[in-house]
This record gives sequence, structure tokens and C-alpha cells, in this order.
Amino acid sequence: MPFNILVLNQLKENHMAAIQDAAPGSSIITADLSTAGQHIANTDILVAWGNQDIRQLYTAAPQLRWVHALSAGVEDWLFPELVNSSTLLTNSKGIHGIPISEHVLALMLAFTRGLNLLIPQQHHKQWKRVRVDEIHEKTIGIVGLGNIGREIAKKAKALGMHVVATKREATTELFVDALYTPDYLTKMLSICDFVVMSLPLTEETNGMFNLDYFSAMKRTAYFINIARGGVIVEADLITALEQQLIQGAGLDVFAQEPLPDTSPLWNMPNVIITPHLAGLSPSYLDRAIQLFADDLTRFIDNDQILNIVDKQKGY
Repeated sequence: MPFNILVLNQLKENHMAAIQDAAPGSSIITADLSTAGQHIANTDILVAWGNQDIRQLYTAAPQLRWVHALSAGVEDWLFPELVNSSTLLTNSKGIHGIPISEHVLALMLAFTRGLNLLIPQQHHKQWKRVRVDEIHEKTIGIVGLGNIGREIAKKAKALGMHVVATKREATTELFVDALYTPDYLTKMLSICDFVVMSLPLTEETNGMFNLDYFSAMKRTAYFINIARGGVIVEADLITALEQQLIQGAGLDVFAQEPLPDTSPLWNMPNVIITPHLAGLSPSYLDRAIQLFADDLTRFIDNDQILNIVDKQKGY
């Protein structure tokens, strides 16, 4: 079954071929947000990044049946016209686990081996040892055990860590030693050497991690956020760091991006800042397009699509 597919990103030949193999005869147009309006009227399927403002495009697309995000987060797309419609909404969850889990490990190892202190010393040609540690047999707590959280758990377990996590439903998890419901988050935090945020940003999770939770952590613990900046109260994180309620923080996401140069986080020696790149990889678009193509095949065959977003929940 052929479709008119509009993709708001440039595609390589292998990407176009994957989509054509899934839906032979389809028209595949690539455009940027500024020129997409020229093609939207006849579009059946729109593929874009979750942080692109597609609201105007959506309202100008009378025959649109499906909107797919090349990213996992779709919080910027939960506008009433789309939420209250019958339009299918999907995302690219499931492809981020490899790079993000490696990024989390990099942050943990950087802190335990003192790289956050040694790299600045190198710039000043200082030969001075710093305190180092191991992650072996340390406890990592993963707040939100979805696809990404499971990949983090898998790698952490392989390095000899004790793994605990929060999840709404009690399930059997291969790489998790203890599972907590969200009601017991404070109890879990009290035993963790590393706390990793791995939650989607929704109305329920917006600003959920506040000073009370930072205060429940060990003073020797590190906080890592690879989820969304909005899931924490950033001012409370700054307070926790300034008052040494926690040992340090590895941050890839922020309430405002780019992080304003006035933020005190920039100058804290116990903070590692990365510019929202934990999920990036040379293989990212290959994986994202293949995932879309697989779901496109299911869409045509009326099979269960794997990555449907619950528009009321936001994930």
C-alpha cells in the first residue's frame, strides 16, 4: 500500500530503500520545517523529531493518519489537536539504550576515577593525585525502568554493581536485584551510590525530583540525569550540591537548553555537564529509520505496532 510520507530530516539511500521496501511505491519527501508546508496537504505519514514544532503542520494536514517521532520524547507534540484525534502517534523508544547506557557508565567511571578533577589539572600541567574509587559492588538506583533503564541495569550488572530500580508494576527483571514501586523511592535512594534518572517527562513526572529526594540520598552519592531536565527541580539540585547533600552530578539534560551561562552548575568541580548528547550515535538514524520501517510494515499488515504512544499518558 503506497503512502505519501514526509520526513523532516535528510535521508541516505539505505534509509529511503528501507522505507520503500516496507511500503513499495510510496512517495517519500524529505524537507526541513520551513519548507514542509509545501508538502503537508497530501501527507499520510509525518516523520519528524520530537522537539520540532509540528503543530501548524498537523492542523494543515487533512489526510494525516500517522505521526512518528525519530526521538523517544514527544512531550512537545501533546497539543490538543493531536491528543484528541484518531491520528496514530509513535516514537523511537528502544534505540537509545546502547549510547545512553554507555554515557551513564562514562559519567560514573569519570567520577570514581577522578577524571572530573584530573582533566582540569592537566590543562594547568599539574601532577597531583586525587582520591579514586571503584564502581565494583557499588549500588546503582535507576529511577524508571524502561528500555533505557534496562540497558543501564544490564551494563551495570556486568561491571559487578548491585542494581536496584523503581517501576510501577512488579515484574521479574533479569539484571535488577531489587525492584521498588514509586511509593518506596525514598527508601531506595537511601542505599544508592549512584542515582540515575530514566523517566519520560509527563505531567506526573514534571518537577517530581525535589530537595526532599536529594536529601534522602547518601552524601557520598552521585546523581545522573539522562532523562529530561524537567523531571527535577534544578534549583533544588543546585542547593543539594552547594550544601554537599550529595557528592556530585552528571547532567546531560536541563530545564533550559542550552544551559544559561549564568547557571552555577558550570563552575562546580563536582559536576560534569554534557550538552544533551547521551542518546547520540553514528548509528542513530539507521536504527530510527529501520524501527519506523518495521512499524510501517506492521501498519500495512494490520499487525500490532510496537511503539504506540499513549497520548493521554505522554509515553
